[in-house]
Amino acid sequence: MNAPLDDSTPHKPSNFLRGIIDRDLEQGTYASRRWAGTPGDAQHQLSGQPDPAKVRTRFPPEPNGYLHVGHAKSICLNFGLARDYGGVCHMRFDDTNPEKEEQEYVDSILDSVKWLGFGWQSNFNGAQQDHLYYASNYFDFMYRAAEALIGAGLAYVDEQTPEEMRANRGDFTTPGKDSPFRSRTPEQNLARFREMRDGQHADGSMVLRAKIDMAAPNINLRDPAIYRIRRATHHNTGDKWCIYPMYTFAHPIEDALEQITHSICTLEFEDQRPFYDWLLDRLAELGLLQQPTPKQYEFARLNLTYVITSKRKLKQLVDEGTVEGWDDPRMPTIVGLRRRGYTPEAIQLFCERIGVTKADSWIDYSTLDIALRDDLENKAHRGMAVLDPVKLVLTNWADVFSNGHLEPCTLPALPHPPEGIESPVRHFTLGQEVWIEREDFEEVPPKGYKRLFPGNKVRLKGGYVIECTGCAKDADGRVTEVHATVVHDTKSGTPGADSVKVKAAITWVGVADGVAAEVRLYDRLFTDAQPDAGGKDFLASLNPDSKKIVTAFVEPSLAQAAPDQKFQFERHGYFVADRKDHVAGKPVFNRVTGLKDSWGK
Repeated sequence: MNAPLDDSTPHKPSNFLRGIIDRDLEQGTYASRRWAGTPGDAQHQLSGQPDPAKVRTRFPPEPNGYLHVGHAKSICLNFGLARDYGGVCHMRFDDTNPEKEEQEYVDSILDSVKWLGFGWQSNFNGAQQDHLYYASNYFDFMYRAAEALIGAGLAYVDEQTPEEMRANRGDFTTPGKDSPFRSRTPEQNLARFREMRDGQHADGSMVLRAKIDMAAPNINLRDPAIYRIRRATHHNTGDKWCIYPMYTFAHPIEDALEQITHSICTLEFEDQRPFYDWLLDRLAELGLLQQPTPKQYEFARLNLTYVITSKRKLKQLVDEGTVEGWDDPRMPTIVGLRRRGYTPEAIQLFCERIGVTKADSWIDYSTLDIALRDDLENKAHRGMAVLDPVKLVLTNWADVFSNGHLEPCTLPALPHPPEGIESPVRHFTLGQEVWIEREDFEEVPPKGYKRLFPGNKVRLKGGYVIECTGCAKDADGRVTEVHATVVHDTKSGTPGADSVKVKAAITWVGVADGVAAEVRLYDRLFTDAQPDAGGKDFLASLNPDSKKIVTAFVEPSLAQAAPDQKFQFERHGYFVADRKDHVAGKPVFNRVTGLKDSWGK
């Protein structure tokens, strides 16, 4: 919920958008604005006339795909500003293109925003309000606005072909040419527009265009199209309409009807701002809206290395089976990040750290992983897992203990628990046979190697000190077993006493109580830091090693994990119990990230 903050709550570090909001609040820019619509104009009906001076932002995705990490930045920005200024952020679907929009996307978007930690409810003067809106609920008003522009001579129906319109639009050095239909009278245009509405003309045969200036330096002001004919069933309005407003026409109207104070979008919409202002000013002059109308402000979108954020290209990866769905843990979608094991807190921290500017730049992917490590360091329970197992046999175990003895062992689940919280304890057993990482044994060790090799001593973490005595191999020379003995303290005669000093401790999992687990080792989906920049074929840089599956052995505490529970596998990194495939008795873990950035090494 966007709970208002009290006056003592400090704002977060300043950026240019906070400067704009501070100025508007100080000057009372929106203090005099009141609801100007009539009943039925909009879905929400702002009951009780909440304080119009409050900051109102909005997050307006089109429901034509799943949200990605770039949207996460916009979500954190818009909802965060509303929260910090005691205002509200509207959750709104810009559903003006029925051919690409589906209820599946609507549901996933709502779920993703909630998962990130944000809501769209507010409480003004004791009245609870739900700020969930759809552009399609404003279609009646948008149609009346279009007719009002036609009546004022500010819009006309154009029957040129798309090719003719494109040719006559001109370019950055050549002014456009007036359409032969531009001089029609308002009455003629109104009749034609109503024929469009009534389904009397074919899809694509004509459009309604704003009449502005075909010689304008900004090509977006050269009579942009504002309505087109589309016979398609809409997820919200069904078959009520066969004409639909263009996004650039619908979006400013939505902002105005919802009394948005600061319409924040990414830099690619900067050239559209003049039309945004033109449209709202004209509709205000015609009495359909009240001044002051919303203002649009642009910030730099998120450019994250080794990631693509084009919804069309992401959909291509899904449709062609390159990945295993929108929630594939290699995907930069929010559902993919969630399944991979990223936390809402880590994504919010990442977005806060990269900041908000008007200058485009690239953020290295490692920045996201650093935020995750910082979030999970004191939250994720520890556990031992062996990802490339080889069996270690303690050959003197039966001499030291009774045959079949299992020694109880414990370690803290949180080495550094939050203040005032006692760490949970992990329980496991050490027996004659354990699994160790294959890389923890070298028959002929390289210089500086401190782990197992014949004659060297190490500690089994949480257990005894052992001394390597050799190994067994198969016919191909591959090590099949490592042999060692439990070391006795020469003074006390007890096995593996702390007085025995060693230079290394290795992780292990007991054969007796270890559990086999499927571990999915995910890495970056692309090998190119900018896989689709400059028109490159992004498929050419797909990483063939972006997913590896190994059968590992994990300690009992990990085998009891709940789906979506995060862990630090000691020495390996951060892992999560897969939220879809992990079940009791058949654990499945995904690697989120390593303990440090090792990409390219």
